[in-house]
Amino acid sequence: MFGLLLVIMLLTGINYQNSLIYLSTFLLGAVFVGAMHQTHRNLSGLELTLVQPGEGFAGDDIPFRFRLKAGRDDAIAILLSCEESGLAPVHVHSGRSLDVTLPVHSAHRGYLRPDRVRIETRFPFGLLKSWSWVRPVSSGLVFPRPVPAPEAFSTVEDGEESAEARSVEGNDHADIRPWREGDLSQRVLWKRFARTGQMVVADWEGEQGSPYWLDFNAYPGADHELRLSYLAFLVNERGKSGVRFGLNLPGQIIEPDSGPAHAARCLRALATWGEERPRDTMAEPHGTRRKPIGNSPQYAGEGRA
Repeated sequence: MFGLLLVIMLLTGINYQNSLIYLSTFLLGAVFVGAMHQTHRNLSGLELTLVQPGEGFAGDDIPFRFRLKAGRDDAIAILLSCEESGLAPVHVHSGRSLDVTLPVHSAHRGYLRPDRVRIETRFPFGLLKSWSWVRPVSSGLVFPRPVPAPEAFSTVEDGEESAEARSVEGNDHADIRPWREGDLSQRVLWKRFARTGQMVVADWEGEQGSPYWLDFNAYPGADHELRLSYLAFLVNERGKSGVRFGLNLPGQIIEPDSGPAHAARCLRALATWGEERPRDTMAEPHGTRRKPIGNSPQYAGEGRA
């Protein structure tokens, strides 16, 4: 549009032989050519590295952390986008790095690798655009969307390690743990409290298996994805409450444990169950040149206007 305006101004100046119109046309043309070189230079030499792929639940935006590193010159008004997600323009000072987080929308559980990440600039006047594409090598993880689970019992029986901690108070089986606020008084072992002064609670187990096992086979009427969503909900609940639990999936068993790290491990197992890990092949990014540094590939944008 700006170029068309210059052509119209030039034709008008020729028609009317007006020196002022000539001066304005050539001045604006010089600005246009200077802006073309400056826009290209603003992106050239800028390095973009994927630092950390994100994790999250299906349907949410998964955060991918990128690192921008400027060359000899400042990189001004840099835009990073992927599909419909984008970031506000950022300024990277010469010779310095800046970490930015780009949200990538997820639809289904499993591995998530953005198809193409676009890096662009319209600096200095917004007349021209310089851009480049990067195809990340690493993949993020999308956990199943949590769905409230109906009551069910695991079919998994605990092993010898758990059995040693449960053969208490006769032949009944129970998990013994410290008393917490909200526990029923009927579950408190009052005789032990009278002997030792320690208030502990027995979580009794029925014939249907341990309530601390989250079992894929406990929901026979649901399809596979719905079962995984049930289990994701239960993992979240158990992880927040600090309860010790294990996870049983076809072909994979995670032994009972507790804590945020255990809950995260179970969620990753649910995300990747039945999924094939994408091959970490190096694709040539469109419009970029590759500058490998160690094991971390970096890309320097080749601007185009």
